[in-house]
Amino acid sequence: MKVIAPKTVPTHIISGFLGAGKTTLLQHLLTQKPEHEVWAILMNEFGQIGVDQQLITQQQGYAVKELLGGCLCCSSQLPMQIALSRLLGESKPDRLFIEPTGLGHPAQLLEQLTEPHWQTSLAMRALVIVVDGSRLHDRDWVKQNLYTDQLKAAQIVVLSHIDCMTAADHQAYAALKQEYGTYVQYWIEAEHGQVGIQQLDIQQQPVQRKIQPLLRLQQTQAIEHTPEIKQLPYHYVETAQGYTVAGWKLPKRWQFNFHDLLDVLCAQQDWVRIKGIFNTDQGWKSFNFNPQQFNYKSVEESIDNRIEIICQSTRDWLAFETQLLQCRIDPINDQLDQIAHASR
Repeated sequence: MKVIAPKTVPTHIISGFLGAGKTTLLQHLLTQKPEHEVWAILMNEFGQIGVDQQLITQQQGYAVKELLGGCLCCSSQLPMQIALSRLLGESKPDRLFIEPTGLGHPAQLLEQLTEPHWQTSLAMRALVIVVDGSRLHDRDWVKQNLYTDQLKAAQIVVLSHIDCMTAADHQAYAALKQEYGTYVQYWIEAEHGQVGIQQLDIQQQPVQRKIQPLLRLQQTQAIEHTPEIKQLPYHYVETAQGYTVAGWKLPKRWQFNFHDLLDVLCAQQDWVRIKGIFNTDQGWKSFNFNPQQFNYKSVEESIDNRIEIICQSTRDWLAFETQLLQCRIDPINDQLDQIAHASR
């Protein structure tokens, strides 16, 4: 007897910051549905009153479900799993669109939907982030953490409201493409959401991520299979699209000597991007380095110390971590040894 493999549904996450134009894009995509197919839409509103569902067609051949209250990415996965399972089971769609709230973290949602539980049901397509081109000149807008997190998760960026862009917006768009070129694979300029479904029908690239304790702790503990952790401090390495991103998150209370830290960062070589924020003896400082500019400035207090380095070559991350920790003002060796000893 011939075994028929279960059907996997092409699934698109259409995300973007508040007011970017996600629903407009989705409305245009839905007009491209072949007559014989059923397309499904799962929409997420952060509040308790749904609006976007009312803007999506309710004609035959479409199945729309809205999940209210909270964020698909951050809240309990159970409501999302139930809603998605019901939508797939009841409508049996040929294609699925998921529109998370503009206040969401699409990378977390993508991580959930690529778990083994969903791999026999969903064929994830490239994650799409919609960006409002008319607001690119507003630095306070584009530097918000959620905005930058969404861009880092994107494989495709759709630029909306291009008819309203000023010269400053076009200049900012060029800078944005340069800044996020290591993350984004495709940039699409769309007028009134007019994007062909074939432009988005691209397989999502796998992202390899490994979160571990600080490298010095790993050495001290000599653990062969260290479980993944998210408690501070930790180090992680992520590889995607030919680039490696190494990052560290360290407790907020750790303070660093500003000049020593700056010397260490300026001494690094063969990198594409360095971004960080640290509690220093001169206050909280952010570092935003590209090969052309070494920028740092005073910033508001952060929830932790953190740094990311993007490169295309193999690096000795233990050597860098050692240099980084030596910039700490208060003694660290004894504390690291105590942590390592306590965890044995």
